[in-house]
Amino acid sequence: MSSSKHLQTLDLFCGCGGISAGARAAGFDIAAGLDVEPKYMSTFSHNFRDAQSVAADLTELAPEELAARLKIKRGQLGLLVGGPPCQGFSKNVPRRSRYMEDSRNLLVLRFLQYCEWFRPRVIIMENVAEMKNGFDEAYTEEIVEALTKNGYAVTHGVLNAADYGVPQRRRRAFFVAVSDSRAVSLPAPTHRAREREGDLFQSPRHVSVWEAIGDLPRVEHGEGSDVAIYASDPQSPYQRWARTRSDSVRNHQARHLQPLQYERLAALLPGQGLKDLPAHLRTKGGYSGAYGRLTKEMVAPTITRWVFHPGSGRWGHPEEIRTLTMRETARIQSFQDDYLFVGTFIQQAGQLGNAVPPLLAEAIIRHVGQQAGLIGVEKFDQVLHRHAVNE
Repeated sequence: MSSSKHLQTLDLFCGCGGISAGARAAGFDIAAGLDVEPKYMSTFSHNFRDAQSVAADLTELAPEELAARLKIKRGQLGLLVGGPPCQGFSKNVPRRSRYMEDSRNLLVLRFLQYCEWFRPRVIIMENVAEMKNGFDEAYTEEIVEALTKNGYAVTHGVLNAADYGVPQRRRRAFFVAVSDSRAVSLPAPTHRAREREGDLFQSPRHVSVWEAIGDLPRVEHGEGSDVAIYASDPQSPYQRWARTRSDSVRNHQARHLQPLQYERLAALLPGQGLKDLPAHLRTKGGYSGAYGRLTKEMVAPTITRWVFHPGSGRWGHPEEIRTLTMRETARIQSFQDDYLFVGTFIQQAGQLGNAVPPLLAEAIIRHVGQQAGLIGVEKFDQVLHRHAVNE
């Protein structure tokens, strides 16, 4: 365990480790990650070798049992983070089918029970944006009430990952709680929309798709290698940042497309989608972005666990007739290139689709950690600038 006890972090429902990656970048020590999915934990353990990896069902593991296993005492944790599954509030669930007692939402309550037992200095919970306003904010009120009752000052809001340097429009709800303190704030955006004129402080624009992936080697659908070399020197600050600790490209294979899938993508130009297909190639229905191709200039849409399937969203490469590789997906989710993913292509897609973008997590954790007095003051935009210029 870390000697800096006040920086110890426990990541519940950690998945492949997106929040932990952000916490580590912000200066925290990852004590342990816990998730029920073994392949998620394989990726987590590969990338956090000094942390304990616990593959377990939180509903069947008491907080005191986990604490004993980790040798963490009550009140010792500096940071407890997690994104408890809350599928009952997903946009894919019809509003009439959403209700507070949905068993798919009860893991949020389990997360709060762990918070009550461990009593960390800071708590950060992430979830789908719909959860915050669901049922006239009834769930939000329950969460705030539970944390406040245990001595925490609570702040909550919905943030867009693109506003914090992630090349993806991804809106997520965050609940931040700090013990024995006035309520802290959420971080101000560090990036502005590309279509918006410059502001007083000239904050950088949202990172585009090509600024994120343009230096990665070309691959045909169904091809690629486990280890490859970069196609060029970094062509953007974001690419330079992504390559900070890596001299090669991993997880860069393109999924093989069925003949009809390939024919549909080949019939489209960048920026086009399902509605632009010729009549003989159209499907009877589907998502509005189905078979969509990205453009170089756009900010990517929200990555989902179905990113491997061209019919589930706008996952078509802007130059090549194929869908995104997992490395390209990881870049769009703001995982750096030394972060490796374990499992089959579909398993990796699930890990990435469910992950919290590390850059977004870092922005929140750094900002809140400074307000709570756990880490020194350094603005997140200054951190990004240092990586972009000096690395």
